[in-house]
Amino acid sequence: MNATDRTPADLLSSALAADPGRPLVTFYDDATGERVELSVATFANWVAKTANLLQDELSVEPGDRVTLLLPAHWQTAVWLLACASVGVVADVAGDPSAADVVVSGPEPETLEAARACSGPRIALALRPLGGRFPQPPTGFADYAVEVPGQGDRFVPYAPVDPEEPALIVAGREFTGAEVVERARAEAPELGLTGPASRILSGLPYDTWEGLNAGLYAPLATGGSVVLCRNLDRLGADALDKRVESERVTALFR
Repeated sequence: MNATDRTPADLLSSALAADPGRPLVTFYDDATGERVELSVATFANWVAKTANLLQDELSVEPGDRVTLLLPAHWQTAVWLLACASVGVVADVAGDPSAADVVVSGPEPETLEAARACSGPRIALALRPLGGRFPQPPTGFADYAVEVPGQGDRFVPYAPVDPEEPALIVAGREFTGAEVVERARAEAPELGLTGPASRILSGLPYDTWEGLNAGLYAPLATGGSVVLCRNLDRLGADALDKRVESERVTALFR
């Protein structure tokens, strides 16, 4: 990654320029058997479409707050980078009533909590291959319906200031520059030392540690992540086989 990268969106741009075809996020859901692998180019395309949705359809502006009520999932990673691309604050598991936009998973209790947001509400079915809801929840736009028609390239209306707030997680606020700096500084502790590094993370996304292991540190070092949801359902032998087959160099669960 480039030393001049100051925001998470910068890190993604550098990764795209360096090697667009390499795997960036490989996602497993051990409750459903789902596996999906996203190259840098595919991931960046999802980010661009989601950022266009935020900027053009939802009319968010830099400094607005987007609350993410989502688990550790490849689509959550997309939303985190889309927020960074627009310059809005991604508030992970934050208060929907304080949000300009809320993004919810499909669980009934999460959808109910999300209704406290007076602004736009987006729901993610989190089905394999980004599938739609059979019936969208009342009061929510279905992400899988809204995002495909968005543009494949994204240009923010205003430059993103790396010194402005970009992320809130577990009550801690980070600027974009702080996310990048901390991800780089902590990467060696996670066993991420360069492009050949591949981390498997079963950590949730509701802490900095989970976000860093499951997204930011691999992105900051040119590595990649095997992101696992419901990893506790996987036996020890099966986990060993996954570590071997996915060429994992570091494991956090």
